This record gives sequence, C-alpha cells and structure tokens, in this order.
Amino acid sequence: MFRLGRCQKKSEDERKSNHLSIKALFSLFSYGQNQKSLKTSPIFAAFCRSEVSEIFAAKVSSLLPLPFFESRVQAGFPSPCDDFCEATLDLNTHLILHKATTFFVEVTGSSMKDVGIFPGDLLVVDHSLAPTRGKIVIALLNGAIRVRRFETTKNRILLCSENETNPDIIVTEEDSFSTWGVVTNVLRSLV
Repeated sequence: MFRLGRCQKKSEDERKSNHLSIKALFSLFSYGQNQKSLKTSPIFAAFCRSEVSEIFAAKVSSLLPLPFFESRVQAGFPSPCDDFCEATLDLNTHLILHKATTFFVEVTGSSMKDVGIFPGDLLVVDHSLAPTRGKIVIALLNGAIRVRRFETTKNRILLCSENETNPDIIVTEEDSFSTWGVVTNVLRSLV
C-alpha cells in the first residue's frame, strides 16, 4: 500500500555526524527515557518502516550570506539592469523559523507527488508548529513515519495522500498517532 524506506546500519562515524541519532530523536520529541534498547524502541521501528530515509538536525551555527537579486527572475530574456547584486540572503534565516525545533527529513515515498514532493527531496520540518487543516505534516502512525496533508472532519483526523494510488488514512482512537511537526519548506537538488 505504501512505499517504505529501508533501515540501514550506520557506521560509527556516520552516527557521530550531523545526522540526528535515534537517541537524539528521543530527547527532541520526548518519547521517554525508560527504553531498555534503542533497537526495540518504537522510534527505531518507525524509522525502519517509514516514508522518510534520513532525519537530520538543523544546525545553524553560523550565517552564510549568499548573493540575492531582489528583482524577480523572468522565464525569458534577463533584464540588463539586473547585472549587479543588490543584497545578500542567508538560507538559514530564510528557511528555518525556529532553529531549536527544526529538523530535516529525506523523502522516500511518492505519497505527496501531486503537490511536488518527490523521493529524494529534503523537507524542512518545524516541531513547534501545531498541525492545522491543510498543512503537510510528518506523523507517526502505528509505528510508521508518514508525510501527509493534515485534515479534520467531524471530529476525525485524516492523513491525506497527494497521490491517487495511495488512499487517505482515517486516524481512529485505536491508532497510535502523533505529529512530529509541520513541513515548512521543500528542498530539491536539480543537479
């Protein structure tokens, strides 16, 4: 029914890099400290069955101002008056609203392709934002991480797919459900 990511063992160096570790994920989302083993934790299990392949912490340690042309870009011939840079733009301040609660996830599934979110895209996610109708969220549902549009109808929560081949999910009282954050930006490499 859903395309699931693969869980791979990371080398010791990779675990110490800027990737958000499973242990850090516990502290970020307050999923308790009494787990005997991370391998048997619900977070580890969810990561192995997710629509997300990687989770990264948002490290904003320094500013990186880049040239920014304040004029809009045409999809035709450029304007000769745009031959100089007018300002700078720091991507950290442009993409990250709350650095302490922001993280990145890499998409593996195709459930959101009709709104322009594809496998390999990086999603900027803010844990401090409350999910509201129409927002795209990262949700933990019955042990699997999902990227879906959040909707509510008649006291129900719906996790809506933006791909006609994937059905919408109605969250019931029997489901184990929580949201990890609201997607604020989508990053895609074109090269």
